[in-house]
Amino acid sequence: MTKSAVVRIGVLALQGDFALHARALEKCGVKAVEVRKPVELDQVDGLVMPGGESTTLLKLMDAWDFVPALEKLHGAGKPIFGTCAGLILLAREVESPTQFSLGLIDVTVERNAYGRQRESFEASGTAKLGPDPIQLDMVFIRAPRIRRVGPGVQVLAEHRGEPVMARQDRVLVATFHPELTDSTKVHRYFCDLVERCRAGA
Repeated sequence: MTKSAVVRIGVLALQGDFALHARALEKCGVKAVEVRKPVELDQVDGLVMPGGESTTLLKLMDAWDFVPALEKLHGAGKPIFGTCAGLILLAREVESPTQFSLGLIDVTVERNAYGRQRESFEASGTAKLGPDPIQLDMVFIRAPRIRRVGPGVQVLAEHRGEPVMARQDRVLVATFHPELTDSTKVHRYFCDLVERCRAGA
């Protein structure tokens, strides 16, 4: 059976800004698919795990038995992109407090490290998503901090000297919300990763 010509990227639609992620993906020329059941992961080439509240997301994922399906998706070599709470769920270790995570990227994250909702802020940071560094607008909402980066993890963006976007193989994470800006640079980077993996590169 041949692959569809259209790249299909799922957005975990249990909580958070999944609709804005889907809109950004569509702007990049791929088909965005809102994923609400584990079986729907079989029909996508990659997945975005958006922000929200990580403990609530864990409860919803547990209720729908998402964890085995996500591990299967990762094992099949399909890229996953987690933002904010999505990053927390993908991390190797979670602090403040500790909680279950999938352990698919070797980083340690601290939850709500910048404070509560009123401490949310916008900033500009340096990113390397291609051959030359670029400036990215970043929106941080109750954002986690990446406190440790494992040896196999590449830091792609920083803010005030701290890593805010990182990648390990096919897993991409960001502490900020790229879907809340007008730029599609981060989503385009992920779409390119999905397309390369889909082609077997």
